[in-house]
Amino acid sequence: MLVDQLDHLVLTVHDLDAVCRFYSDVLGMEIVEFAGGRKALAFGSQKINLHESGSEFRPHALHPTPGSADLCFLTSMSIDSIVDYVTSCNVQIIEGPVKRTGATGPITSLYISDPDGNLIEIASPELIPGQT
Repeated sequence: MLVDQLDHLVLTVHDLDAVCRFYSDVLGMEIVEFAGGRKALAFGSQKINLHESGSEFRPHALHPTPGSADLCFLTSMSIDSIVDYVTSCNVQIIEGPVKRTGATGPITSLYISDPDGNLIEIASPELIPGQT
């Protein structure tokens, strides 16, 4: 077997509305509602399914816990623009900008938290000389 890409992941959250507002308002994700009033956050060709703590959809992880994720999202925005934008949203920057290594090469990252305390890394890929 060979896995090609990530389709979705699941976040267990305390407050669906607060999480939806954060990911929609700050990160520009689309809130999607589907079967049984369940909610997800869509971006690109991926989504994040949301499970409310204590009412997790089955099957689920052995210990679903709000605030236990560490996620990295890529953007084409410059790191300076990301800093300005996040600051304008009144979101505290935990760390950054800092140089990191992403899945496909060098990135410059900024770290923030979502309403449940999940660590959110927003990264801008660095152009490699000769790349357009």
